[in-house]
Amino acid sequence: MHTVAVLAYQGMSVFETGIVTEVFGLPRPEFDFPWYALTICAETPGPVRLVGGATLHTEHGLDVFAAADTLIVPGVPDVRVGPSPGLVAALQQAHQRGARVMSICSGAFALAGAGLLDGRRATTHWRYAESLRRRHPDVLVDADVLYIDLGDVLTSAGSAAGLDLCLHVIRRDHGPKAANMVARRLVVQPHRDGGQAQFIEAPMPDDPADDRLARSMEWALGNLATPISVEVLARRAHMSERTYLRHFARATGTTPIRWLIGQRVHASLALLETTGTPIEEVATAVGFESPVTFRHHFAQAMRTSPSAYRRAFHTVG
Repeated sequence: MHTVAVLAYQGMSVFETGIVTEVFGLPRPEFDFPWYALTICAETPGPVRLVGGATLHTEHGLDVFAAADTLIVPGVPDVRVGPSPGLVAALQQAHQRGARVMSICSGAFALAGAGLLDGRRATTHWRYAESLRRRHPDVLVDADVLYIDLGDVLTSAGSAAGLDLCLHVIRRDHGPKAANMVARRLVVQPHRDGGQAQFIEAPMPDDPADDRLARSMEWALGNLATPISVEVLARRAHMSERTYLRHFARATGTTPIRWLIGQRVHASLALLETTGTPIEEVATAVGFESPVTFRHHFAQAMRTSPSAYRRAFHTVG
């Protein structure tokens, strides 16, 4: 069985660790292949104080943590303080032997402190992104994404983005069918669109324009195969193009065209996963002008080609 170890730390909230235990720790009798074996570890075995006055107790220390196939750091006690020498050694040792190392939210600070992110892209909660840049200038911080998978090292954004990353790992390890089944049990989307930008600003006040914007986006999702411009969307929302662009950016943190590209890439995933439809026809079906344009945007979004994605994730039934 693939072993997963998650690190508990003093003063932690249980949410991020709960994500890990829910995804990797629960038995999955619906699958006919071995599931993960999860262990909760701490730098010092024994009691770990939690937010709210509760205490978690684990018998497993950094030796067990470092020996796992996948190591997950769900956060750090204080982003202003570097990881302990013992944790740095455990992370480096595991990475050097080929283990997969992951972080959720502020856990990226521990990975950066161990030197695992030097010269590499990484993400963390948008509130901590600037601090991560200052403390670790060699890290290429991307605060706009929900997670980044570099193969051996994976980082995710704020708390709930850890769930996106964990589902991605299942998808990578066992294919889309398994990830979709786990997502259904969790009552969440197997793919969540967008990045952190949509969450950075404070929630918008109620605005009648929001409904018109939502209706135009809903129409676009039902007509991805047709040419769609900002002019078309603005007309659907009964707005000028300038007003539409302003409302769209405030609501989503991106532009209509970037959003459309993301939706079209997302729509192509099911066709690649479950059909043998030629790439050229997939491109047309989701609204790209040409296979070349489709491949370009797909590679930017998914860090792989449509053909390679199909080989990795194609499933039947």
